Amino acid sequence: MDLFDNLAKTFFDVQAMADVLPQLLQVGLVNTLVISIAATAIGSVLGMVVALMGISPSGWLRWPARVYTDLFRGLPAILTILLIGQGFARFSQQIFGPSPYPLGIIALSLISSAYIGEIFRAGILAVDKGQLEACRALGMGYGRAMRLVVVPQGVRRVLPALVNQFIAIVKDSSLVYFLGLLVSERELFRVGQDAAVLSGNLSPLVLAGLFYLIVTVPLTHLVNYIDQRFRAGRRKPAPPVSGLREVAELEIVESARP
Repeated sequence: MDLFDNLAKTFFDVQAMADVLPQLLQVGLVNTLVISIAATAIGSVLGMVVALMGISPSGWLRWPARVYTDLFRGLPAILTILLIGQGFARFSQQIFGPSPYPLGIIALSLISSAYIGEIFRAGILAVDKGQLEACRALGMGYGRAMRLVVVPQGVRRVLPALVNQFIAIVKDSSLVYFLGLLVSERELFRVGQDAAVLSGNLSPLVLAGLFYLIVTVPLTHLVNYIDQRFRAGRRKPAPPVSGLREVAELEIVESARP
């Protein structure tokens, strides 16, 4: 019983969780969502640019996109965050002030744009080439055909993968704490860690982990739901109709003739 009591006190101390709960809700959760949503939005815009460069017929555009993608996908996320957050701190102070918060968002945006760019590129290439050829036959230019027909279809195909990438960004947002955020800028992990250090108990970290699960698990099921809808289609295929009824009607009509 002593073992279970120690485990309960170490990981599931209700009082320690209750003490840190307001900070996790008002500070940690809000900053985690702000960082994740901002990084995903910026990364999506940059990712689309990288994807279009990657499928461009011009080698001058394809090779920089390839190098960019390999660079930010190949480096560990924490290394990229530290290089951006510490390497550009002096320039950031002149624009954003002493807070490293914006640099953390920029670093996550660069990381996510490399992955999102590959997601977009795969989705665009999955669209049948006949779509582009049909647009060109109707007199559309390459840019207009891509913008109005091909790219929207490609984005629709990769929506589940985009949601998965957002889930990854939510979890990677915990790495921003290495930059030394201000008290009002702490995300879920930093709030839980600080409370765990002050209380000498790991229950605040367990509660922070529960908050991550509350955000990511429903999104995971949403991904599965969207994927199933896209696979099955919005409308079920109509069952085959037998031609015997039409044959019978024709026989009745023929027999009725004088």
